[in-house]
Amino acid sequence: MPRVVVFDEFGGPDVMHVVEEPVVEPAVGEVRVRIEAFAVNPLDQMMRSGALPAAVGLPHARLGVEGTGVVDALGPEVTGLDIGDPVILTAIPDASARGSYAEYTTLPASQVVARPAELGITEAAAIWVAYSTAYGALVEKAGMRPGDQVLITAASGGVGRAAIQIANQIGAVPIALTRHTARRDELLAAGAAAVVATDRTDVVEAVRHHTGGTGADIVLDVVMGPGQQDLLKAARPGGTLVAAGFLDPRPAPFPTGTPLTIFSYRSFEHTLDAVVVRRMAAFLNAGVRLGALRPAIDRVFALDDIVEAHRHLEKGLHAGKKIVVTVQA
Repeated sequence: MPRVVVFDEFGGPDVMHVVEEPVVEPAVGEVRVRIEAFAVNPLDQMMRSGALPAAVGLPHARLGVEGTGVVDALGPEVTGLDIGDPVILTAIPDASARGSYAEYTTLPASQVVARPAELGITEAAAIWVAYSTAYGALVEKAGMRPGDQVLITAASGGVGRAAIQIANQIGAVPIALTRHTARRDELLAAGAAAVVATDRTDVVEAVRHHTGGTGADIVLDVVMGPGQQDLLKAARPGGTLVAAGFLDPRPAPFPTGTPLTIFSYRSFEHTLDAVVVRRMAAFLNAGVRLGALRPAIDRVFALDDIVEAHRHLEKGLHAGKKIVVTVQA
C-alpha cells in the first residue's frame, strides 16, 4: 500500500514515522495526486512540534503544505484536468489530514495548477509556498510597481529570495535585509540591488542611504518582533508595510499612529481564492519561462529519510534554500 508520513504526538523529528495506508477515492470536485516530491517548510516544523497556533488533530496527523505530482484520479464533476497531468499543489489548509508528505493525497481540483514545463520535479516541489507568499504580499496586497524601493527582511530565507526575484521581475528595486554581513555577496548574486546587514549597520540609516534619503516605499516583514520598529522608521511616509510572517516570536505592539499603510498578510487568504491563484500561476509561469523565477535547492532527501530532512532544517544548514523530499511511488 502507499506510504504516508504521520505523527502521533508533538515533539522533535523522531515523532514522525512512515506508515502504509490505502488510497482515498476523490469526492465530487476533487482530484487524487500521486506525489513525486514535496518541500520541507518551517510551517511543517511548527506543526510537528506543537508550536503552530492552529489545531492539529492527533494522533495520526499528516504534514506538508506544498508539493508536485501527477493527477492520478478524478472525482465527479471535475473539468479541465486529465489523468496524468503534471500539477503543483497550491493550498492544503487541512495539512494534518491531507498533507503532501505522502505518496498520494486527495484535494479539491481548484487547489492544483499546471506545472510549468520548464521546471524540474524538485524545483516544482519547492516553488509555490515561497513565491505565492512573496507575490501575494508584494503585488496583491502592497500593489508593488516598477521603480518601488522594497525592503525585504530575512532576505536569505525562502520567501526573501522569492521576493527579490519577484521585485526584479516587476521592475522594482529590492533592498535585502539580513543579520549577517557574510550573506552580502550571496544576496547580491541572488539579485538584490543593495544589502543591509544588521550586524554592522544601522537599519534606518542604511535604508535612507540606499533610497536617496526617502525611505523604502514597501517593507516586507516576515520576521515581526521588536525589530519592526526600525522597519517603520526606514519606510517613507505614506509607504506600505506588509507583515507576512512571525520568525521572531517575541511580543511586539501592533503599529499604530504611523504614517504608513499596514497590512497583516497570510497566504491562505489568496491561495484559497481561485481568481488570485490564476493570476499567481500566470505570473509564475511567465517568470519561470523567462528565467527570472527559480527556487534555490539545498538538499534532496528520500521519503524514508524524512526524519533526517527535518533535522537538517532545524540545524539551519540550508541557509534559506529549500529542502526537498522525493517520493518513489
